Amino acid sequence: MRNISSVLGRLAKSVSVGLMLVFAVTMAHAQDVKEGETLFKSKCTTCHSVTRDMVGPALAGMSERHSEEWLVAWIKNSQAMIASGDEVAVQLFNDWNKLVMTSFTDLSDDQIKSIIAYVDAEEAKAAAGPAEGSAGGAAGAQSSDANLLMILGLVAIVVLSIIVIIVLNRVIRTLEKVVANNQAAIAAAQAENQGYEEGRFGKFARAFVRNKKLVGFAVLMFVAFLGVWGWNAMWNVGVHTGYQPVQPIKFSHQIHAGVNQIECQYCHGGAYKSKNASIPSANVCMNCHNTVTAADQYDGETSPEIAKIYKALDYDPATREYGDNPKPIEWVRIHNLPDFAYFNHSQHVTVAGVECQTCHGPIESMEEVYQYSPLTMKWCVDCHKTTEVNTNNEYYDQLIEAHEKLKKGEKMTAAMIGGLECGKCHY
Repeated sequence: MRNISSVLGRLAKSVSVGLMLVFAVTMAHAQDVKEGETLFKSKCTTCHSVTRDMVGPALAGMSERHSEEWLVAWIKNSQAMIASGDEVAVQLFNDWNKLVMTSFTDLSDDQIKSIIAYVDAEEAKAAAGPAEGSAGGAAGAQSSDANLLMILGLVAIVVLSIIVIIVLNRVIRTLEKVVANNQAAIAAAQAENQGYEEGRFGKFARAFVRNKKLVGFAVLMFVAFLGVWGWNAMWNVGVHTGYQPVQPIKFSHQIHAGVNQIECQYCHGGAYKSKNASIPSANVCMNCHNTVTAADQYDGETSPEIAKIYKALDYDPATREYGDNPKPIEWVRIHNLPDFAYFNHSQHVTVAGVECQTCHGPIESMEEVYQYSPLTMKWCVDCHKTTEVNTNNEYYDQLIEAHEKLKKGEKMTAAMIGGLECGKCHY
C-alpha cells in the first residue's frame, strides 16, 4: 500500500508541475501576442497589413517563408542584410520596387518575436473565419437632456388644471343662468340699451376674471411652465449632439474604418500617446493615395475628393512630384470641449483601454462624421460611475512601486507618478 501511495504521489506531483508549466507557457504566449499587437499597431500598420498588400507585402505566412532568426535580423536592419548580399533579402527588395523598409534598431529580439507571434495569431484567426460582432462598445452612458419625471409631472398638472377650469366654468355658467332668470327684466333692459349680446367667451372671461383664486392658479401654472421651459433651454446650452458640419473633403469613415478596416490610430496616432487624438496630415493620406486613386469608379479619372488632396499638397500624379505651393486642408472641428474641461485621449485609450466607439459612436458606419455623444459633465460622470478601472498596465504598476517605496521610507518624486507627461504642464 505504501508503494502504491508513493507512486500515486509522485504521479500527482508530475501532473501538477506539467500543468503549471503549460499554464506559464500559455500566459507568456498570450502576453507576447498582446505586446506584439501594441508594437504592430504603432510601428508596422503604416506600410503593412496581415492579410492584404499595402505599401509593403501582406505579412501572413511570413513565419513559413522565413526563419525566426532571419525575420529578427530583417526587421532590425533590412538595409544591412541587403548590403551583405543575403539572396532572400535582395530578392524581396527587388520584388517590391526597391522600397526602403524602416530599420527598427530600437526593438529588442524579444519584442520583434512578439510582433511575429501577433502576426501568426492574426493569420490563424483570419483562417478560422471572420470574427462575429465588432463595433466595440458604443455603450457609454446616454443621458437625457431634460428631466423626464419633471416633464411628466408638468403634463399631469396642466391636464388637471384644464379639468378644474372646465368644471368651474360649468358651475359659473349654471350660477349665471340662475341669476339671469331672477333678473330677466334687468338683463333684457341692459341688452336693449347697450345693444350688446354677451357670447360664451365673454361670459367665461368675465367669470374667470371675477374668480381671483382661479386667476392666481392660472398665473402660477404659467410661471411654472416658463420655469421648466427655461431650465430645459439652459440645460442644453453648449450641447451639440448630432452636429455634422460640411468638411472641405468628403472623407468617408465607413469606407476607410468600416470596409477597409483601417485602425483608427493609423490616422489619429496621438490617441495612444498624447492628450489630443490629432488630425492626420495630408502626407498620411498619401501613404495610400499616391497609388490608390479610385479611377475605376470615375471612368479612369482620379476621384474628385482624392484630387483635392493632391491640390492641397501641390502634387502632380502624372510626374509623381511635389510643387512648392502646398496649402493646409481646413477641416472643421466637430468634437469640442470647453476650455475648463480637461480630457486626455492616451489616458483613456492606452491606460483604461476604452474603445473609440464608446465616445464617438459607430464611427466605422458613418459616411460623414457627426457628434454622437452629448459630451456633457453628467454623461462623463455616469460613464465613470459604471466603468471598471483596468489596473493591469504600467501606469498602476508605477503607482504601486511608488507606494511601496513610501512604505519603506524612501523618497518619491513627481516623475515616478507621471510628472514627466507633457499634459501635466502643456494644458
